[in-house]
Amino acid sequence: MTVPVGSASEGGVQGMLMPKLKYRFRVFFENLGVSKPTTELTKQVVSVSRPNLTFEEIALPVYNSTLKLAGRHSWADITCSVRDDAGGEISRLVGEQLQKQMDFLEMASAASGIDYKFTTKIEILDGGNGAFDPVVLETWELYGCYLKGANYGDLNYGSNEAVTVEMSIAYDNANQTPAGSGVGAVVGRTLGDVVTGAGQAS
Repeated sequence: MTVPVGSASEGGVQGMLMPKLKYRFRVFFENLGVSKPTTELTKQVVSVSRPNLTFEEIALPVYNSTLKLAGRHSWADITCSVRDDAGGEISRLVGEQLQKQMDFLEMASAASGIDYKFTTKIEILDGGNGAFDPVVLETWELYGCYLKGANYGDLNYGSNEAVTVEMSIAYDNANQTPAGSGVGAVVGRTLGDVVTGAGQAS
């Protein structure tokens, strides 16, 4: 029940690979706010987006055509939605982080980025729980994070939904683990000798 990729003798008749599931995940925030621990924030996460990477394009007009090269890369902001609890834990943690970035009472900003930046870890899990510890299938580690925006949402008499806080998180760099499985893996550079990019490993 899958796409044929070869004869039976070549191992072409196989089952589908188990997909990673969107709802099996957790998010850790290291050094967000000032109160410890921040696990209450982890337990209240509703949704989070994974990193999105784009390269600027460098166009080189030559003769009667144009060559394209990859320029500087840019990590797009991620969004993380968390439920606001009745005890005020979530509002307090988010507010503390905003105050670290900018003291709104005294109208004073932080001396440098290292004073307020935090690390975000997004882990995709296999579904284990209780007596069976979950296996981490994939981890995205986001470095140099800060809150670019915090949306405290709205209130509505006609809704049964929980109140949420939507955080927009900007970051400097991201790494995908386990090591060697994606972004951040050690890849041998090649010396391309044809337009396809094929060449000899350096």
